[in-house]
Amino acid sequence: MEASIHETAIVSPEATLGEGVTIGPYSIIGPHVKIGKNTVIHAHVKIDGHTTIGEDNEFYSFTTIGAPPQDLSYKGEPTETIIGNKNIFREYVSIHRGTVKDRAKTTIGDNSLFMSYVHLGHDVDFGSNCIIANSTNFAGHVKVGDKVIIGGGCNISQFVSLGTGAYLGGASAIDRDIPTFCTAYGNRVRLKGINIIGLRRAGHSKQVITEVVDFYREMEASPLSPRAFVDHDELMEEFKNNEIIDQMVSEIRATEVGIAPFMS
Repeated sequence: MEASIHETAIVSPEATLGEGVTIGPYSIIGPHVKIGKNTVIHAHVKIDGHTTIGEDNEFYSFTTIGAPPQDLSYKGEPTETIIGNKNIFREYVSIHRGTVKDRAKTTIGDNSLFMSYVHLGHDVDFGSNCIIANSTNFAGHVKVGDKVIIGGGCNISQFVSLGTGAYLGGASAIDRDIPTFCTAYGNRVRLKGINIIGLRRAGHSKQVITEVVDFYREMEASPLSPRAFVDHDELMEEFKNNEIIDQMVSEIRATEVGIAPFMS
């Protein structure tokens, strides 16, 4: 089935449209855009730049995809925006292309919901199966794992990493990394506990979840910093062979901006 393009839409003849793509009234599609099959683009959407979009995505009115980054170092280089499959972008979502001082691309995985007014800045590396509520802003160079849930009105600073399964309460200001399957909220953000519901939904056993909770509580109660705690072999002895804890430890050791502090 050929693409369906409304007569008022402006689509560059150089754009690549897959089978079954629908483009609504007054939408604008640039010359370097590739759109996968069965993707729906509603009215008043603009997709520009070197942008590649997968299959079965849906873009609601006034979304802007592939715009130049809000970065004074950007000089018009042909950087990219790459989007996977089956994502939903509600009204006024904006996503900016990458910069050459990072990966030169902004990337999004599959099966995520971006509610109205969500913004993804340049060079964001975004996972799959996430739910992002209204008016959440991701600054440049942010990394987001899979299955992350974020409440409305949150702001995530540059270079912050959010681990797989992280849960962030609404109206939080996130200026530190959030490890895998941790919950956090506040301005500035603080760690609240473990996302037990998320671990259950991900299919992890009761034993694995109990070990993760015990690890978090012992680290929280320790006078040591998280980095110092995980570097003490005698403290980590009882937490061997748990893939979630292993991932958390890797994130704690690799952080560049620091791990969010515990709730006092």
